[in-house]
This record gives sequence, structure tokens and C-alpha cells, in this order.
Amino acid sequence: MTFRISGLDPTPFADAEALIAIGAIRVEATHQPGFPCRVTLEDAAPGESLLLVNHVSHDVPTPFRSSYAIYVREGAARAATYVDATPPILGHRMLGLRGFDEKAMLHDACVALPGEADAAIGAMMADRAIAYVDIHNAAAGCFLARAERYDG
Repeated sequence: MTFRISGLDPTPFADAEALIAIGAIRVEATHQPGFPCRVTLEDAAPGESLLLVNHVSHDVPTPFRSSYAIYVREGAARAATYVDATPPILGHRMLGLRGFDEKAMLHDACVALPGEADAAIGAMMADRAIAYVDIHNAAAGCFLARAERYDG
């Protein structure tokens, strides 16, 4: 099954001071891995500046609407895209995968151990009832990325 994972659009995160005024926090990465940027889909290097912001990752009119804190590199200008591959931030984390149908209702969910993301996402996307898979850090619960069907 062909799928695409894209980083978040950087536009809503471009004005750091405006985000800080409404509750975001500027942080410095202290170690790697540990500060995954949701735009570039990479872990920030120690010393890099990021914003810790609340992000609505599943903005739907169902009980499954979801928001949580995420990191975004300051100045991240371009969203990364991966087709039939998983970004670096998924490779070494235990993941919670949530497969949603076209009505934004949870259809299936599983946990993927480090190194299992690609196979687990592919298996979920093989179920035609699943329209997309939201990928979360299993321990902290934060949104990492979304896998969507991709026809090229």
C-alpha cells in the first residue's frame, strides 16, 4: 500500500513571538534524540531552538478530536515528505498508531516497536477502511505525523 507522511505546514508556526504570546514556550534541545520537529520530521540537534506549542492534530467533529504539545524548530521553512518510507523521528521510538476511517472515527489501533513503523503503517493502510493513520509517541502520547493514502 502506498502512503505518504508529510511534516506540518510551517506557516502557522512562523511567528514565534505571536505563538509565545498565546502560550507557546521557547526551548533549547538538550540531547538527541528527544526533540522531534513536526515540520522537518527530524530530531533537533542539541542547542537548536524550538517552540513547544499546543497543536490540534485531529481537528474533526467527532469524539476523536485531539490536541497535545508538539515541538517545532524555530525557522523551520519547509515540510518534509516521505513516500512509502518513514521519517527519521519514527525509527527509534515506540509508536501508537491510530487508523481512522473516512468519517474520522477510529477503526483500528496498534503499537509499533522501534524499527517496526514502516511495516505497521503499511499493514494498517492495507485495510481499505482506514483512510489515514495518526502516529503518536506511545510513551508521551504526542502527535508525530500522519500517514495518508497516496496515489502518486
